Amino acid sequence: MVSNLKDKLKLYVILDRFLGKGVPLCEQARLAIMGGATAIQLRDKKMQGRDFYRAALAIGEICREQGVLFIVNDRLDVALAAEADGVHLGQEDLPLEAAKKIIPPGFIVGISVRTPAQAKAAQAGGADYLGVGDVFGTSSKPDAKTIGVVGLREVCQSTPLPCVAIGGINVGNVRIALQAGVVGVAVISAVVSQKDIVAAAKALRALIP
Repeated sequence: MVSNLKDKLKLYVILDRFLGKGVPLCEQARLAIMGGATAIQLRDKKMQGRDFYRAALAIGEICREQGVLFIVNDRLDVALAAEADGVHLGQEDLPLEAAKKIIPPGFIVGISVRTPAQAKAAQAGGADYLGVGDVFGTSSKPDAKTIGVVGLREVCQSTPLPCVAIGGINVGNVRIALQAGVVGVAVISAVVSQKDIVAAAKALRALIP
């Protein structure tokens, strides 16, 4: 596993074809990294497997060149085939124990959680980090249930695993999320939907110690 994982999770930018307003995924990644992103996640629920794999290869190369963590969402097969640093799994995705059977040593597994019970289960199962939310409300997942800062703090206090806040994070509330105990924040629209992706990432990164 990455030895400085906490540092790699400070500004975790999730790419999005639709929220990216026409900016290609590779360009989103490149610009976000220029602005200080420390981790990039490829997530696309609708892309065909072959295209998703090709995107993962290209984005993974960009991330490796810049020393940035590269995570693939949901698709463990693509994450492994593209030699990503890890995979991020939701509560409805491939179970953690199943993923652990086929991943190589050092491969990172992040798990989405919203309660202390889910956090403890992920920890027991061998997760490396947790994505916690929805914290402030998000348009990228209309069905997501908001847990608020109180819920975020409860999860952070329930586990020693590095926690990353997600859901409606922006420059106006990032410090509030950090005060709840997370090591970093995951964002989509606060970076990739902005007219100047580099500047948006820089503004967020400047607020994260």
